[in-house]
Amino acid sequence: MVKCFSKYIIRLFLCFFLFSVISCINTKKAIYFRGQDDAVIRSPDFIPETIIESNDILSILVTSLNQEASTAFNSSNTADVNSTTTSGIRNESSGYLVSHEGFIKFPMLGNIKAAGLTKDQLQDSITHMLTERKLLLSPLVSIRMLNFKVTVLGEVGHPTVIPVPSEKISLLEALGLAGDVTINGKRDNVLVIREEPGKKVIKRLNLNSSQLFTSPYYYLRSNDIVYVEPNKTKVISTSNAAMWVTVVVAVLSFGVIVVENSNH
Repeated sequence: MVKCFSKYIIRLFLCFFLFSVISCINTKKAIYFRGQDDAVIRSPDFIPETIIESNDILSILVTSLNQEASTAFNSSNTADVNSTTTSGIRNESSGYLVSHEGFIKFPMLGNIKAAGLTKDQLQDSITHMLTERKLLLSPLVSIRMLNFKVTVLGEVGHPTVIPVPSEKISLLEALGLAGDVTINGKRDNVLVIREEPGKKVIKRLNLNSSQLFTSPYYYLRSNDIVYVEPNKTKVISTSNAAMWVTVVVAVLSFGVIVVENSNH
């Protein structure tokens, strides 16, 4: 009677232990926006404007009523840029390289301060210089950032650096281009690292919450880094804890065998 009871207790404990390990995987946390009903959610009021920094590559196009005169300002996009897309295809383009001191060398205008400005501010600066020096009549200046990119690391399908020619990308789009968050990734604690003048800002976001859509970090800036942390199940499976789980299961199984043999 005592032996049968002991065997029952060991088996019950083994089942409880295995259930506890398996139950560590919370399927609810693997679902995006769980419990979200149909609704209209306001997007962020603005898309974060990128500040130009040293080593950025800028495409600057100048147009005016005198097309021939404008050509002289569009012939020096000479800094070669190589970038790799998520499919592994290398793109080559050209533009103005912002120096370590924060300047670009522009035809006939010389060195122009660019670092620390937004694209709109630099456009206004170049337009003002062209008009003030009477080099062009009613010039229009268009600026694009050629090296706009974000990096996605951690528990995603394929960690990658994503070039963004449109200069607009949301966190969800970036994760999708990186192969989505794996089953072992923490969807409720995604890290965004953002560089701002003189500092780095770290923000944690919950992909399970609809509040993500109203976050100022929903749209990413150039050079943002997105990191998806592994959950406890992933950590256990890749650490010494996995070895101890195996040992405990083996010991309990051995105990069941011993008890069963003692009954014969």
